Amino acid sequence: MDKRSVLLKGNLRQYVMVIALIVVIIFFQILTGGVLLKPLNISNLISQNAYILVLAIGMLLCILTGGNVDLSVGSVAGFVGAISAIMMLKMNIPVLPTVIVSLLIGFLIGCWQGFWIAYVGVPAFIATLAGMLIFRGLTLVVLQGTSLAPLPDGYTFMASGFIPDFTGAGKLNILSIFLGIIASVLYVLREVNNRRNKKKYGFETSSSQAFIAQIVAIVAVINAFTISLASYKGIPMVLVVVIVLILIYSFITTKTIPGRHIYAYGGNMKAAQLSGVNTKKVMFWVYANMGLLAALAGVIFTGRLNSATPKSGQNFEMDAIAACFIGGASTSGGVGTVVGAMVGGLLMGVLNNGMSIMGISIDWQQAIKGFVLLAAVAFDVYSKSKSK
Repeated sequence: MDKRSVLLKGNLRQYVMVIALIVVIIFFQILTGGVLLKPLNISNLISQNAYILVLAIGMLLCILTGGNVDLSVGSVAGFVGAISAIMMLKMNIPVLPTVIVSLLIGFLIGCWQGFWIAYVGVPAFIATLAGMLIFRGLTLVVLQGTSLAPLPDGYTFMASGFIPDFTGAGKLNILSIFLGIIASVLYVLREVNNRRNKKKYGFETSSSQAFIAQIVAIVAVINAFTISLASYKGIPMVLVVVIVLILIYSFITTKTIPGRHIYAYGGNMKAAQLSGVNTKKVMFWVYANMGLLAALAGVIFTGRLNSATPKSGQNFEMDAIAACFIGGASTSGGVGTVVGAMVGGLLMGVLNNGMSIMGISIDWQQAIKGFVLLAAVAFDVYSKSKSK
């Protein structure tokens, strides 16, 4: 087997999902008459799916521990959004303390569920199912069946605001273009450094031609994306939040000992225990982290909606789980990446957005997303059977 075949086989899931995302984008760009990739729609696409991407990051870590999921994240997000609205509108608490307390509440909820799962031994499915029922009920209790709106501008800024252009150049947001150039330079430096390190330690690398082609393609996508945003209102604040989370959690999962422990747990729990991994601690912190990110998603969604409603968060967990599996996470755990989960989330977002533009009903949208999820998991099972 040559070098190219080894590289392709090792990254098959990622390649297939990226290609699928590109195909779906081109497909809907044609069918919608070019509406999909208009600057306004791209900005809306980011805002509409940011909270799902945030949840997908946390859900990925849960799935890595052995295919476990958190069914409570939608209810937790709705509950935290309701609490934050009550704090601001009924208790007159300023925005910043409200956001901090909201995130803390989500973290404590995650610790609560992590305790039952890791130290009591309640299966994650049951513990989080109970959490889904508990916090859905509490959301209805605290809101008393009514919605709270409108919310302060400072609260909604993170979900629906844009980074201001300090250059004052007019219609085109120069700051967005500048940030795109910086991102391109950082990406090139990172890839060159990674390639150099792989060669240094004798790992397989792609050919120079393939490497250069990849660099050129990604840089072109980054700058086309930022130029498109620059022609509307610039870079959404929520995009910055998502990018920061991607960078942080990519680093944690690939460069730190806790990240390696999560993968080791999912790969073989008994072997991880014999190697000295505190598996209970790993499971506890994975679900504590999920609670924190669920709270952040709740703040983002409530801010975007500019209202706290009793039904906020419904089915969020399903979209997050689907994003992870579509993005290449294994149903048995131990396999998956943050970037892959983001690709899966974007694929789901493009499907939703494209079908909505075309006027396809919600019923058919749900059915089509179900078929996509089934195909992704079937591909995972097939690829495993072929590798044995």
